[in-house]
Amino acid sequence: MMDFHEIFATFATFMLKRRKWHGYNWVIIIMPFSPCWTLFSPEPITISMIRKFKTAVIAALLSVSTLPTMGQDLLARQAPIDRKMKAVDSVALNRLIQIEQTGSPAADLYDDWDNKYAHRATELPDSFRIDLRGFCMPTTSRVLTSNFGARWGRQHKGLDIKVYIGDTIRAAFSGKVRIVRYEARGYGKYVVIRHYNGLETIYGHMSKQLVKENQEVRAGDPIGLGGNTGRSTGSHLHFETRLCGVALNPTLMFDFVNQDVVSDFYMFRSDTYQAEGHAANRLRGVGAQKVSGDDGDDEELAATAPAVKVQETIRYHKVRKGETLGHIARKRHTTVNALCRLNHISKTSRLMPGQILKYK
Repeated sequence: MMDFHEIFATFATFMLKRRKWHGYNWVIIIMPFSPCWTLFSPEPITISMIRKFKTAVIAALLSVSTLPTMGQDLLARQAPIDRKMKAVDSVALNRLIQIEQTGSPAADLYDDWDNKYAHRATELPDSFRIDLRGFCMPTTSRVLTSNFGARWGRQHKGLDIKVYIGDTIRAAFSGKVRIVRYEARGYGKYVVIRHYNGLETIYGHMSKQLVKENQEVRAGDPIGLGGNTGRSTGSHLHFETRLCGVALNPTLMFDFVNQDVVSDFYMFRSDTYQAEGHAANRLRGVGAQKVSGDDGDDEELAATAPAVKVQETIRYHKVRKGETLGHIARKRHTTVNALCRLNHISKTSRLMPGQILKYK
């Protein structure tokens, strides 16, 4: 019996095995946490045997120690595969979402998709964040002619922007065309688009529609031409923004004077959007002025969308049959020279019925 503590003191595992080694039957006992390993052999142990035994044990331990490394190598090789599978899953998921959105944009807000109603109010969420990124201004015109709100004893549900017959009207956001129709006593030729951000936009009084129902459009795509159809007293674009069929003041989100949106997002809240709409008219509507320090509501709104500076209000006159520049100047309390300078015409220019002239 021989003590090998100096050689194997670092190993402390259970083993009780019989092995045949060089023609002899060996019994190896390795006691846990013991300072000695004991060998029982039928014959005397030589130095050569000890060296061979030591080599065999070390080789066995090294082979065991390589298992964690092999496991790590396997995980490392598997990681790129997992990332690829995750990417494939993400692409597939995004594709499914895209297919669902294509069928009915903003399906989480709207129960159905139909081509019957221009708008029909449904239950509003208490709050909803509207993504305004990726927008396009529906027209390059910076001139507003009528605000959202009370007008002529009734509610005006949109914003009127001055455009001329034939001016290009574009989709404000990406989405799907829901309505393309003509309404003689209202919108005239109009288009309704439901957008992926939850809004629906309405474009009224156009002279021509360039899209069809159920057609997908991207922000900035031409959808019609400016006009004077329907219940209209002059060529302009009637522009509405609605959420679940309820009209929201477009100036909550759009700044036509600066041709921009007021922020990347608009947080709709059912209990404050009407008051915010009134403040937005004062900030970005017809005749908008700078915010005074006395109005806390306006200051709060201006924090996210500063007030704009606008030039002196420009008005418009629709030429009637037989009217002359002199007649119009007297009627509008201005001069012929001012009319010519503002409209880039001469005193001898021929006026056509239906022509729109600017005056101050």
